[in-house]
Amino acid sequence: MSYLLLIASVFIGSVLVFILKPNKKIVRLLLAFSGAYLLSVTILHLLPEVYTTINDTKRVGIFILLGIILQSVLESFSKGAEHGHIHIHSDGKEFPTLLFVSLCLHAFSEGLPIHDANDNLLWAIVVHKIPIAIVLTTFLIQTNYSKKITFIFLLAFAFMSPLGVLLGDKIQFFTTYSTEITAFIIGVFLHISTIILFESSENHKFNLQKFIAILLGILLTVFTL
Repeated sequence: MSYLLLIASVFIGSVLVFILKPNKKIVRLLLAFSGAYLLSVTILHLLPEVYTTINDTKRVGIFILLGIILQSVLESFSKGAEHGHIHIHSDGKEFPTLLFVSLCLHAFSEGLPIHDANDNLLWAIVVHKIPIAIVLTTFLIQTNYSKKITFIFLLAFAFMSPLGVLLGDKIQFFTTYSTEITAFIIGVFLHISTIILFESSENHKFNLQKFIAILLGILLTVFTL
């Protein structure tokens, strides 16, 4: 079920672009909601889980910091696509390989801590992927890439998180160090979710619609955990 939801989230975002053509304001509200939901799940669910699983709290903290650092590096290649912004201009002559690789690595890592009983994290990532897929699809449409390349890119991106789930459950390395890996992904989520919330405000002005979207994301987590 988790595989289907993760794949479907990407294609839902893509289909929304072709059918509804959501404007930037709607996408920003979706990003704010998804960022708040992801941040809430990370704080209320993942953090307590890793700190109760292992006694070495410093070790957990180090892996969280490493996740933050790695995500900062990946974003230098992905141009901010993970939090809804692709700051890149392309004429379609050269495919952005680094963007593709960094996005796939990010999507793959998101799937590693997902397990059968981890429904809250699964839904947080599904909600997070929809607006990201909207931004990504919009970017690809605005370029001169062929439909074939666009489809391959979206398909590969859609399957990266399910691949992470599969290997996270089947490969001994990932199961043995599941706590450290989860701590690492917590760092990634903290970096992405906080940037989403900060960047969704223009000139740091209070935005009632954004505030409501964030509040809904937090309340949804609180009442579903």
